[in-house]
Amino acid sequence: MTINLIPMMLTAFWRAIATLVLALAVLVPAYAQDSVDWPTGIDLRGAVPAETGTTTAPQPASPTNTTVIPRTPGATNAEGQSESQIKLIALLTADGQPIDKGITWRIYEDAPNTSSEPHLIRTLKTPNPTVKLKPGRYIVNAAFGRAHLTRQITVQQGTTAIEQFVLNAGGLRVKVLVDGRQPAPNNATYRIYSDERDQFANRTKIISGAKPNRIIRLNAGIYHIVSTYGDANATVEADVTVEAGKLTEATITHSAAMVTFKLVARPGGEALPETQWTLQSPEGKVIKQSVGALPTHILAPGTYTIIAKSGTRAFKRDFTLSGGDVAQVEVLMR
Repeated sequence: MTINLIPMMLTAFWRAIATLVLALAVLVPAYAQDSVDWPTGIDLRGAVPAETGTTTAPQPASPTNTTVIPRTPGATNAEGQSESQIKLIALLTADGQPIDKGITWRIYEDAPNTSSEPHLIRTLKTPNPTVKLKPGRYIVNAAFGRAHLTRQITVQQGTTAIEQFVLNAGGLRVKVLVDGRQPAPNNATYRIYSDERDQFANRTKIISGAKPNRIIRLNAGIYHIVSTYGDANATVEADVTVEAGKLTEATITHSAAMVTFKLVARPGGEALPETQWTLQSPEGKVIKQSVGALPTHILAPGTYTIIAKSGTRAFKRDFTLSGGDVAQVEVLMR
């Protein structure tokens, strides 16, 4: 009996193929559920290894017409880019020339509220300085001698500006004469007051101890001058007007006398030391007090009473002075 094996072999082969196909049909869906569907064209060589537990997220591709520039922290607001240049100019008058010497600038940061004092940030003595300031509000004072102007400026970001300060200032020179002659430099001084008065009728003192023949810079306006010759009551008062851009000259004439006091036991005798002196007007107003054997004072012409006190005893004498006198007044101990 002859058996044909070929059909049997073919049947077994096709059965094996069918079994293999059935196995693949079962395995492929399970594999697909555990796999990651990555977009095509992504390079995974830079991904973090699986054992670290992290995964690098894919980056979206940039459009072909876009250039990406990396950002550098702080580069867009470099130091100094926001500052502005402000040129400060001071003039005596609106149509005058800039002041080229003797000007002082003070720049303050404006206080954020009215209860705070402005903070001085810069002092300059350059005639027409250019300063760099950050945006904000500032208070600027321009001082030219006793003349000055203070006002607020606002600085914008990244600009160049000119700020003009018109001081409306002039000069005042006071000349002092005593009985037609110029006195010794240290014997004459004067004070300058404003023309306005407060509710108590007092003037504001602007300067004291000024010396004659010197130019004092002041804002234009009316001023009251009190000139004193000597150390007592030889005073003269006058009002002057200072004009902007001009030098005003004023002459003040004094009439005065020089007197020396002496307490003696007899006429022409030696002066007693450590004597206390009180000079009074006829109405009893105290004009001057001093201590010594031979005090000397410059007084306005007039009648006076001098009281000399030595120990517990006091002595008194009345006397009169005329302009230009140089006198010695003896007080007798009797």
